[in-house]
Amino acid sequence: MKSVGIVSSQTLHVSTPLNMVCGSVLPEYDIAYETYGSLDAEKSNAILICHALSGHQHVAGFHEGNKNPGWWDDYIGPGKVIDTNQFFVVCSNNLGGCHGSSGPASTNPETGKVYGPDFPIVTCKDWVNSQNELRQHLGIDAWSAIIGGSMGGMQVMQWAIDFPDKIKHAIVIASAPKLSAQNIAFNEVARRAIMTDPEFHDGRFIEAGTTPKRGLALARMLGHLTYLSDDLMGTKFGRELREGKLNYNFEVEFQVESYLRYQGEKFATKQNFDANTYLLMTKALDYFDPASEFDDDLTKALSSATAKFLVIAFTTDWRFSPERSHEIVKALLDNDADVSYAEIESSHGHDAFLLPNEHYEEVFRTYLSQVVQKDLTAKGEQDV
Repeated sequence: MKSVGIVSSQTLHVSTPLNMVCGSVLPEYDIAYETYGSLDAEKSNAILICHALSGHQHVAGFHEGNKNPGWWDDYIGPGKVIDTNQFFVVCSNNLGGCHGSSGPASTNPETGKVYGPDFPIVTCKDWVNSQNELRQHLGIDAWSAIIGGSMGGMQVMQWAIDFPDKIKHAIVIASAPKLSAQNIAFNEVARRAIMTDPEFHDGRFIEAGTTPKRGLALARMLGHLTYLSDDLMGTKFGRELREGKLNYNFEVEFQVESYLRYQGEKFATKQNFDANTYLLMTKALDYFDPASEFDDDLTKALSSATAKFLVIAFTTDWRFSPERSHEIVKALLDNDADVSYAEIESSHGHDAFLLPNEHYEEVFRTYLSQVVQKDLTAKGEQDV
């Protein structure tokens, strides 16, 4: 199947102040985004993709001069699961990110200096509010579907709660209604790794001309470890030695050590992810808990949602286990919502939502084909 080809990012400058959950106000900000496919005459075929922690707006196709495809290129394109022959697909870089949207590495218009640690704490609600500005800019009355995995799935739920009339279908993949204590703990260890790096400079490392590469690499190593299943790591690495023998020192001896160090180094250097953005994204994950505003009752929190839901989980995902998806499904069923659930066999752990999987693709494609059919039927009824 074909790729969407060469694509480029666009930037929306929003001059309307954003009142943030933390109490801060962003007087203006930028949202970087990409689009694929064409918006139909009724502007009714738009899909929003919400990215996960280290993601960005480049979800499909290729940037000029770069051989790396978008992070979900296997699933988005002509004839693919999210078919750009049928849908107009949009993905934006979350506010606070480091791929074109306003964030800690951006210039603060009020001071003329890099925000650094002064960029406000962001939440899922803030992301949804800024994405809603993008929706209005694109002239889309309502999203045909909003799709997200992991942290992206949390944004999908927030959309369904805050803007129920602007989302027709909600696809929540490998996500949870809030983080467990263990997940919050993982995030805290990652943040401490970054913040205790001597090159962090209290978050003002850009001004100091440095980068907390060691801390960021350690944070990524920890995160990557939680994205994989024990079975996969055993199959892929086992106890294989890098040099075929034990050297009895503290250098890299096992292949799994080499793999994790490579992933951490790549993230901190080649991908050049902003350390302050990593801190913000993990905090936003920690804070997500829509039920907290409804007496800790998830059913009440989702009672305003009118979208049809597809919830997908993966058997070996221990970071966002299927049991967490069951909580979402139960709350929706308590509200008599239209919800479908699929639990996909996979050995890939949390990362499974990003990878090819025949059953996963079949479920996904079948659901979206129904979205197209229902939309066409609705248009026919309106025409009559």
